[in-house]
Amino acid sequence: MRARVIVLPRPEILDPQGRAVAHALSALHFGGVEDVRVGRIVDLTLQDGLERGAAELQVRKMAKDLLANPIVEDFTIQWLD
Repeated sequence: MRARVIVLPRPEILDPQGRAVAHALSALHFGGVEDVRVGRIVDLTLQDGLERGAAELQVRKMAKDLLANPIVEDFTIQWLD
């Protein structure tokens, strides 16, 4: 079973990397981009035999306790299998 955790800065938090990318896109004449948020993706492969409900709880706890800073970041979980 595989899970993908997507971590992004909260909308109200300044994202200097996102601003730099937005500026570079504009300088390269890519129009129509209003905002850019830069985050990270963490792909997890879980042990075989783990029940889906237990896996969901475990990945949510991993994301909350370690992978994302809940003060300035939000996360979403996607299941790849």
